[in-house]
Amino acid sequence: MKNSTTSAEKTAAIKKIFPRRLAKSSAKILLALLFWLAVWQLAATYVNKELFLPAPALVAARAIELLPSWGFWRIIGNSLARIALGFSLGVAAGFILAVFTHISHGADILIGPALKAMLATPMASFIILLLVWFTPGSVPVLVSFLVVLPVIWRNIRAGIAATDAQLLEMAHLFRLSRPRILRRLYLPSLMPHFRAACITAMGLAWKSGIAAEVISYPRLGIGSELQAGRVYLQTADVFVWTIAVIILSLLIERLLVGLLRRFFLVHEG
Repeated sequence: MKNSTTSAEKTAAIKKIFPRRLAKSSAKILLALLFWLAVWQLAATYVNKELFLPAPALVAARAIELLPSWGFWRIIGNSLARIALGFSLGVAAGFILAVFTHISHGADILIGPALKAMLATPMASFIILLLVWFTPGSVPVLVSFLVVLPVIWRNIRAGIAATDAQLLEMAHLFRLSRPRILRRLYLPSLMPHFRAACITAMGLAWKSGIAAEVISYPRLGIGSELQAGRVYLQTADVFVWTIAVIILSLLIERLLVGLLRRFFLVHEG
């Protein structure tokens, strides 16, 4: 009876502490946001030129104009679709190539250096070359793909290499089936590397994809709107779309982390 009472008391205490921590964290974020808004307002007042630095109120007013419009969400949807497609293709290809180069030493010699070179190549070079060879709408997809591919490949290779060799030897000794070896030995070793790779690759794909849109100027894209705002001197629009990029980046990362966590829980179960 005492144990159950103690357990109930602990649960109640945790429930009390958690909202307090959440409220404290929210208060810190709000204070930081208010501080930087105040800095922004002071800077805008000092510059006193909307063309160079619009005030927060002006940017907020422009955001209120854009948010209800269907075109705003259509542009966001198009950019998300392009980058998500490139990311998905990059994850799939990176995983396949990692397994292939691990199995085949010859493939590793041929493909490995090219993938390592991709990690070191500036994305601007890829964007310009792809713009010469492909249509503007496909450039963000391909750029996202090229950014994601080597990151996934490198991390999956590391995960495969981290698999305990002694456990693998024991599994072969006891003649365990390949699916069982894959499930019990390789996947637990791969998962932390895969999760880290996906989170890193998504951030890179999002930033590179938007940059590709700025340069390639496809129809209906966030990057195209940023470029149009610069060309037509609509600085408030540039700020609105930049803030949208930041918010979407945070939301996408949270969504991806949640999906990966759920996938791991299902796997562990």
